[in-house]
Amino acid sequence: MGASVAYALAISGLATELVLADVNAAKAEGEAMDLAHAAAFIKPVRIYAGSFEDCRDTGIVVFCAGASQKPGENRMDLLQKNFAVLKESLPKLFRKSDEQILLIVSNPVDVLTYAALKLTGLPPERVFGTGTVLDSSRFRHSLSSHCGVAPRNIHAYVVGEHGDSEVLLWSLASIAGMRLDKYCELAGIPPVNKWEVDGQVRNAGYEIISRKGATYYAISLAVKRICESIIRDENTIHTVSGLIDGGIYGISDCCLSLPAVVNSRGRSRPLKLPLTDGEEESLRRSGEVIKAALKQVKL
Repeated sequence: MGASVAYALAISGLATELVLADVNAAKAEGEAMDLAHAAAFIKPVRIYAGSFEDCRDTGIVVFCAGASQKPGENRMDLLQKNFAVLKESLPKLFRKSDEQILLIVSNPVDVLTYAALKLTGLPPERVFGTGTVLDSSRFRHSLSSHCGVAPRNIHAYVVGEHGDSEVLLWSLASIAGMRLDKYCELAGIPPVNKWEVDGQVRNAGYEIISRKGATYYAISLAVKRICESIIRDENTIHTVSGLIDGGIYGISDCCLSLPAVVNSRGRSRPLKLPLTDGEEESLRRSGEVIKAALKQVKL
């Protein structure tokens, strides 16, 4: 996963320096060498393998370490293994005065984001996870296939847990400024089968893992897009996972995904959307799933 993220960042031209750190130093060295040999084909970037301490001066730390999901596992099955890796690694990556942004990619991303926030003591706006950025892209992809409209022209969010309890916000899905159902009506397109699309989005990771063992490409490009929003100070809205501390939707003291502005300062407070009663209830249940998982780790 980390190497795929580094590859996406290298070819994007966003970074001037990429440090790859891994407990398996030889693996990190090999990946860095492989990427560095592309120097003639990409914009100038220094790529090398380093220690965790070498990452202390970076602007963004992208945390991908830990076990990957295997066939038959869900993301929560990785909790104890990946929390142990996180707890061991973070003290080597940060000083108390650091102003870096920490982006968590490892699963279960919502629980690990909350744990990272508590372990580092960094401000909440500077610690967030990839959350449902990928899930929202999957949602838009499915709607694009049905409606025959480019995904970038579709506005549709997945919120809550990056996992089985995630919530697809059908009430706010829109194309050309119109609600999805109205667009389909005016364009002469059959209504979207919401049950079918929900399954496609919610089970996408499982389907890919059952076929090729892991997901790499789309999540790496999601990380690249988030980093781009930070580096270029874009004020882009992403459904990243971050701290919910104001009792929004009746949820507090956990990390989950809601649309928020991402820029060079990090993640803003999440936006409160006009959800339906059913969507709000599903989002609260998703928060309860995450909070129940948090009880399994000692912070």
